[in-house]
Order: sequence, then C-alpha cells, then structure tokens
Amino acid sequence: MERKTKQAIIGTAIALLIIFIVIIASVMKSLTPSKEVMALDEYYKVNDKEVLIILQDRIYDKKGLFVGNQVYLDYDTVVQTFNKRFHWDSNENILSYTTPTEVIKAEVGSNEYYVNKSKQQADYTIVKTEGDQVYISIDFVKQYSDLKYDFYKDPNRVVIEYKSGDFLYTTVKKPTQLRVEPSIKSEILKQLEQDAKLLFVDTSEVVKKGFTKVMTEDGIIGYVRNKHIRESEYEKIESDYVAPEYTHITKEGTINLVWHQVTNKDANGGLLGLLQDTKGVTVVSPTWFSVKSNEGTISSLASETYVERAHSQGVEVWALVDDFNPEVNMLEVLSYTSRREKLSNELIAEAIKYNLDGINIDFERISAEAGKHFIQFIRELSVKCRNNGIVLSIDNYIPAEYSAYYDREEQGIVADYVIIMAYDEHHSNSEVSGSVSSIGFVKQAIERTLKMVPKERVIMGIPFYTRLWKEVEDSGTVKVTSEALGMTAGIEVLKKNNIEPVWDEDAGQYYGEYKKEDATYKIWLEEDESIEAKMKLIDQADLAGIACWKLGLEKESVWNVIQKYIN
Repeated sequence: MERKTKQAIIGTAIALLIIFIVIIASVMKSLTPSKEVMALDEYYKVNDKEVLIILQDRIYDKKGLFVGNQVYLDYDTVVQTFNKRFHWDSNENILSYTTPTEVIKAEVGSNEYYVNKSKQQADYTIVKTEGDQVYISIDFVKQYSDLKYDFYKDPNRVVIEYKSGDFLYTTVKKPTQLRVEPSIKSEILKQLEQDAKLLFVDTSEVVKKGFTKVMTEDGIIGYVRNKHIRESEYEKIESDYVAPEYTHITKEGTINLVWHQVTNKDANGGLLGLLQDTKGVTVVSPTWFSVKSNEGTISSLASETYVERAHSQGVEVWALVDDFNPEVNMLEVLSYTSRREKLSNELIAEAIKYNLDGINIDFERISAEAGKHFIQFIRELSVKCRNNGIVLSIDNYIPAEYSAYYDREEQGIVADYVIIMAYDEHHSNSEVSGSVSSIGFVKQAIERTLKMVPKERVIMGIPFYTRLWKEVEDSGTVKVTSEALGMTAGIEVLKKNNIEPVWDEDAGQYYGEYKKEDATYKIWLEEDESIEAKMKLIDQADLAGIACWKLGLEKESVWNVIQKYIN
C-alpha cells in the first residue's frame, strides 16, 4: 500500500513537471520573436512592368509603369498631385505644358518635344498610352515640377518627395526588425541596422502594443518596436525648386475701361463722339472679334483708324473676343491643341496688325467639361501676349461654386487682369424681378474674387444699364419679363409715369414701381448715387480699376462721380 502511494506521488510529480515544462515552453515560444521573413515582392505586389508609388510616407492606390528603365505616372495623378499645368489632348494625342514664356508640346510615343517652335530631345519616351490611360515620364514631370524621387528595385518602387515642412524622424538604437504587423510574431520585412533612419508614418496607431508605424528610406513601410528606436525629432524638408515667375503688364494708375459694343464696321466711326462725353477713360474695349468656327477661326470688325483715334485721345484699345456664336461648340474648339493654337495665333496676328494694346477674352459659354481646356487656352495665349507686350484680360461672372471651373485663381496668375462682371444679378431669363447689380452683389463679387486673385489684378465690372420689369398675374402665377434700359431711359420711364423713386438701402439704388393696365412695373435705377456706392467699395478694396458696360448707356454726369475715385 505504501509502495503504491509513493508511485502515485512520483507519477503526479512527473505529470506536474511535464505540465510545467509545457507551460514554460509555451510561454517561451510566445515571447520569442518570429524569424519568418515575408518577401518584399509578396508584400508590395507589382509585376516587372509596374512600379509601386510611395507619396512621401504613404502607398498610393495607383501603380505606375516601368518601361525601358523609366518610371511613368498616370496623367490624373500628375495634374492632381504634382502639377496642374500639364494638359492632355485626347483628340490629337498631345501633351502640353506652359511656362510664363514657353508652350511645350510632346506627342505620344516620342522622345522629341517642342519648346515654342524649337525641337528638343529627351533620353526617354515622354508620354505613353495604354488605351485611354495616359502616362507621363516622371523625369519629364520633374523637369517642371517641385518633386524629388528615388527608385528602388526588387520590387519596383519609387519614393516621391513633393511636400515641404516638418516631418518626424527617428533612428535605430541597435539592429532590429521591421515587421508586417505590430507584433513580434509578425513576419519580418527588413532587418534594420543600427542608426538606420526611419520616418514616422503613424505615431498613435499602436502605442499600447509597443510598436510604431515607420518607413525606411527605401520606401518600406512597417512596424518597429519602440524600445529599439531613439527619441524622435522633427526635421525640416525644404525644397530647392525655383517656381517660374509670371510677369504681368501692370498699368500705372487706376484703370477706367469701357466696353464699346460694335456690331458692324460702320459703328467704329462713332468712337470719338462717344468718348468726348466721358472723363478719365483709360481703356476702350470694342467688341470686334468672335469665334466663328469649331476650327478656331475668328471674325473681325477691327479698324486701324479706330485705334489711331483712341490713341490720339490717350486711350488704349483692348479688343474683345467673344464665344457667342451658337453654331460654335467651344469644347470642340478648345480641346484640340491645333485649334487652340489657331485661335491664339489669329488673335495675336490681329493685335499686331492693328497695333492693339490688349486682348479681352469674353467667353461666357464655357461648359464644365470644357473648363480645363479653356484654362489651357488662357495659359497658351498668355505666353504669346507676354512675349509680344500685349495686355491679356479675362471677363468672368461673379465667383460661384457652379462656375469654379473657370479657375479664376489660375487666371490671376497667368493673365494680366481678371475682370469680374458684377452685374446680371437679375437678367433677362430671371423668374423674379430684381436689381441688375445691388450693392450687396458687388460687395460679394469683390470679397469672393480677392480670395483668389491679388487686388492689383482685379478689375470690377459695373453696369451703365438697368431693367424695367413687367409682372403680369395669370391664374395665380406671376409671369415676369424685362427689357434693358440705359441710365437716362430708366429715369425717364419713372418721370413719364409720375413716379418719384425711393432709395432702397439694401440694394443701394433708387427703386420705382407703378401699375399700368393689368401689369406691375418695377425698376431699380442706376444713376449717380448707385454708381458712387459701388465706386466706394471698389476704392476701399484698392482694386486695379473698373470696367463699364457699356459706352453710350451712361448719364453724362456719372463721369463726375467716377472721376472722384479714378483720376
């Protein structure tokens, strides 16, 4: 009996020992870091013709191409991330880029490109396509953009540095491992040598687990144990890229521009008669040119005598070109490189032929789809204007979200003047009666524009006209129509109907209303006081000047008001 008891005790002891050993082994195993290695080509899955893109400290969701030892980035990534001034013409397969003085063009599949008319050659194919997808050589992008990159193989990856600022770095205390996950049991991505430099990718994600997410200098992102790295320090990354400087033709003094609506060549003869009643006008903009075909040709009402007469009065001529021809599709015009070039060349040729001082672009029918092509046209035209000493001004509606594709900020960089047409607040197609240009509307136009364009390049457009509104009620619905009237004609309407207008503080205008037969007539006048209210805002904002639509519709006395602020 005693012997059996001893055997039982010994057996129990052995069993406990075995259990203890198993527990110890299990604990030791759990505390022993994994030595399993994950191959980088498995972690960064790219084939021989692809390249992984790492933007500063993050893996990009699109891959680039790797062809002929050259890295290619997709076009959308280039314009959205690095440089929006690259432009792709999918009709003629031409990549364009503009600097302040150069228009650069490259055709798909070629290592040749043109700088203005000079042929240049690269050591690589500049632009490639795979179906509808466009790829640009990273070296060509780098030539014109603020970026640096390093390329690594096995697997193919490119680390792109394109942001300046303070970034958090650390170094390795002693040799350790970079792992796939924040665990010592996770696979190893790379053995880290002592003093290896690491960029912090995320300092908060796994602090509790004792790991931090970092990136090596060769673009491998993973996790390292906190106890194996030194205290972090911020390091400033500064760019040595020198951005191109856009010069501008800036006129001395404040600009006082009037648009002169010219509908036929005979109308050119009335210029001096119209100017003699003005005061302080510095620029006249005749409506001479219009885009007349989808090929980019223009019609012209230009007159050499007109320019000579204007210059004799000390007035510059910035001829206007519009896109009002309903038979012309501006997307068709502007999306073709050859058509944009034809249009800009014809305008420059006319400017030189007639000794014009400037060109005024009045494209009001640009669609959202055509927006990027319109801006490219402005860039290209600005190069030719700049090289020929011709002022380039662009007419715009008051800034609004729906017309953001007009990109007034870019206009303010590449063009000489951005003109905001602070009128047509209520227009011929409006469903309700209202002011053409209330004081609040003008104030809003100034404030919104100055968020995008420097004040010295902003010209504010004001109206020399109003609208007489007619409201007729029919079956509970009010039908609204209107007609445009000049300043004097608007005032005469109220006089004729024995109506004394009252000042509308909110509109900053005199308002009149009367009934006739079954209709109600309403009018918000433009006259000396309403113009002065606008001029005060423009003067306080210290803008480059005003542009008035249109010459001949104004009261003569309004020039005395304008002269107080522009002289």
